[in-house]
Amino acid sequence: MNKKYRPIKLEDLAKKLKVSKVTISKALRDHPDISAATTAKVKELADKLGYMPNVMAKNLSARKSNNIGLVVPKIAHFFFASVIESIYNTAFENNYEIVLTVSQEKSERERKHILSLLSMRVDGLLVSVTQETKDISIFERVTHSGVPLVFIDRVPAMSGISSVTVNDIEGAYSAIDYAVKKGYTKIAHIGGFRNINIGRARYEGFIKAMRLNRIPINNNWVIEGGFGEEDGYNGFKKIYEKKNIPEYIFAATYPIALGIYAAANEYGLSIPEDIEVTCFGKNTFNRFTPTIFNFIDQPTQELGSEAVKLMIEQINNPEARPKNIILNTELIIGNSNAKKEVAG
Repeated sequence: MNKKYRPIKLEDLAKKLKVSKVTISKALRDHPDISAATTAKVKELADKLGYMPNVMAKNLSARKSNNIGLVVPKIAHFFFASVIESIYNTAFENNYEIVLTVSQEKSERERKHILSLLSMRVDGLLVSVTQETKDISIFERVTHSGVPLVFIDRVPAMSGISSVTVNDIEGAYSAIDYAVKKGYTKIAHIGGFRNINIGRARYEGFIKAMRLNRIPINNNWVIEGGFGEEDGYNGFKKIYEKKNIPEYIFAATYPIALGIYAAANEYGLSIPEDIEVTCFGKNTFNRFTPTIFNFIDQPTQELGSEAVKLMIEQINNPEARPKNIILNTELIIGNSNAKKEVAG
């Protein structure tokens, strides 16, 4: 029978080398009080026996963990995968570790993750809220506890909190303005829930562009739902069932556009030949292959890095005022419908 594993402690090293625990501790920290020869012996033995320092105890005594908690709704799609990668890289460069949790678009899971991260004594929390999130009490609890909080991309209706987002209204406006200049008048919007800032702002950008360009808004072509593939699929079906098909659809996210594509294909419609689609966000392969969608490119790397920098600023200066950083987007035209020509 295998013996139960017991981690090697400082006293084990001290006993083996017949020195004090203080000597061991100082040697492992390269303290100048300890000779180079003794330091080498201590480190050699620690490595041989597999000694690992008790980071949790050290962090508790220092009142700093150098860990930042991260809560995101999804990791399967390009947007969040790219943002997370940037967050990890920037945190690593600044001597911080990221503790990643995924809410799977469930507000109760999001709440539990936040409580778990708080119990781990993380130095701060980076959060992108779920599409279900309406109750902000858990975030108020975070701020009341004094833990820095920064929202990324998706922000709840809460004032006085730092965030890093993109200019969703202008991004959406550019998608519709492009469509109008190309000659489209039958324009639809399949959007996300408007209780979340990105769903609301992208809808507002759509409405703003339609009104300024004097294009009639068909309420049957304006669908509110979630941000995933199923939502795009079901949204397009609702439009199709009205027996009046738009020429152009603005999708609030790339996954919604994928759902639109799948539903249109079932009805024998081709994108972009029969319907042109522009979406917020892109996939991993846009750099290497032509895309059937136009897309509003979001600076995902900058989103992640700016969020971490803002978090570290707040950790180091608890009295710092909240900041709301808004990054610009860019409309990228894919393999669009050749039957329409951009005016001017």
